[in-house]
Amino acid sequence: MRIHEDGGPEVLVLEEVPDPTPGPGEVLVRLHASALNHLDVWIRKGLPSVPKPRILGADGAGVRVDTGERVVINPGLEQPDGSIHVVGEHGDGTNAELIAVPETNVYPIPDELSFTEAAAFPLVFETAYRMLVPRAALREGEWVLLWGIGGGVATASLAIAQALGARTIVTSSSDDKLERARELGADVLVNHATGDVKDAVREATDGHGADVVVDSVGEATWRTSLDVAAREGRIVVCGATSGPNPPAALHRVWWKQLSILGSTMGTKADFEASLDLVVRRRARPVIDEVVPLEDIQAAHARLEAGEQLGKVVLSI
Repeated sequence: MRIHEDGGPEVLVLEEVPDPTPGPGEVLVRLHASALNHLDVWIRKGLPSVPKPRILGADGAGVRVDTGERVVINPGLEQPDGSIHVVGEHGDGTNAELIAVPETNVYPIPDELSFTEAAAFPLVFETAYRMLVPRAALREGEWVLLWGIGGGVATASLAIAQALGARTIVTSSSDDKLERARELGADVLVNHATGDVKDAVREATDGHGADVVVDSVGEATWRTSLDVAAREGRIVVCGATSGPNPPAALHRVWWKQLSILGSTMGTKADFEASLDLVVRRRARPVIDEVVPLEDIQAAHARLEAGEQLGKVVLSI
């Protein structure tokens, strides 16, 4: 499934292309499942722009062609300078039958883990794990505020926070998504469209505040994130879907001695740690729906509209 130009879901085109040929240090994987991420939507729309044509898709699971092993792909391609490239952004991705990737980015998975589940966790779990553990140093018993449950990173953060023994406050403008979050074990639910997030955090934490705030929204939520963070709290940021220039309110930062932490993707160690959580069933990805690769246009539209809770997975 390739794009030849930037645009809406209609620019995704199913077509035959030559099989990829593995280069030095690469292996060929026959994919059985591929999960969508907001990164796919942004690239499709031209933010960031990539060379065309391009096969999108960062997440994938399938069978290693040379050994027959069931495997999952780590989408983070670590570069010599320490930067991380992403499968599907810096090269062809997983929305296809075959992909060639570095052997170091391919990990065996047990038979108990389905291809669908394996494809659903890599990018968002790797991202969420890095935010919560190496960056925010989340500890057992701490309170975590997660804005916008339903998105991939927020939902993965909920699973990882619970696995680490933290207490969770989740927000959404959808009562249906909040009810699903309750079923997933969230401790406190608040509709940020009709309720008061500050009051909810204050009540839940007995006035202490959130030790960690996961904010990928930006301008629309930043002032509240500063207000609800506990003294010496940590606010970790991996995006800004509502805009990158929020009101700074710098006095809040020094009065409360807050730490503002940026985070993006993750390292090989972050991926391996999140894979361990999934394999040992301490944290499980949430599947919104599974659709055939041929229905990717409708799947992109659902993701772009924010209708999902968890991962939209393509079966191949």
